[in-house]
Amino acid sequence: MLKRSIYGLAVIAGLMCLSIANGQGKPARLTFDVASIRLTKPGTTTGGIKALPGGHGYTAQNEPVKLMIALMYRVPLRQISGGPAWLESDRYDVEARVDGSYSLDDLHTMFQNLLVDRFGLKFHKEIKEGNVYALTVDSSGLKMKENDSPQDYNIPILPGANGVQTGTRVPMPYLCWVLGQQLQQDERPVVDMTGLTKYYDFELKFLPPLPPEVTKEDLPPEVRDLPTVFVALKEQLGLKLEAQKGPVEHLVIDRVERPSEN
Repeated sequence: MLKRSIYGLAVIAGLMCLSIANGQGKPARLTFDVASIRLTKPGTTTGGIKALPGGHGYTAQNEPVKLMIALMYRVPLRQISGGPAWLESDRYDVEARVDGSYSLDDLHTMFQNLLVDRFGLKFHKEIKEGNVYALTVDSSGLKMKENDSPQDYNIPILPGANGVQTGTRVPMPYLCWVLGQQLQQDERPVVDMTGLTKYYDFELKFLPPLPPEVTKEDLPPEVRDLPTVFVALKEQLGLKLEAQKGPVEHLVIDRVERPSEN
């Protein structure tokens, strides 16, 4: 009996040590050091959301919470369901900062945790078979320039005049996100099937999809004659978009609440 007791205590002690060791090895939860969330002042017409220079935080101005969720989880707005109407109607200013410099992926994780901690966000994901655009490398070969420079925290793709999109240090998941936003009317998310894991520079010129009330004749000549995004991707970047069936991720909101201002 004594031997059994000693053996039992030894097992418990070992499990306790293992538990402590596992706890010490668990990475710390990534959060901002300080975050201010306020309703946007009425009448504000400008806005945006971006990482702060140097990787020191994130800022959002005049943005709805639903868009923040879409951006931080890289899920198109049309694939987010549930939640109250104010997710789209209320607009917020967010100033979130952190000591030190962090990668964009880490900053996105911090913003996700901010949505959980301050907005009480809870959701689940559902994968459904649906219509997608598969992004692959075209048989003509890749035409983008690889960029191995250090992370600069700038927005990777910036729209310019006359239908020009300038990409600097762009990863493929981000390009897929932007293309999906451009092709909202098609209701097909763009899925990365390129196998490309680097960062790339490019200039992409295409005629964006037009709303029903706008025709090509309403556009200036320098924009009117631009190719579609499908043709431009192939000719200018060496990429191809192909419509097919595939898994589509949907984010279903179970709970969210307005934050207390500070």
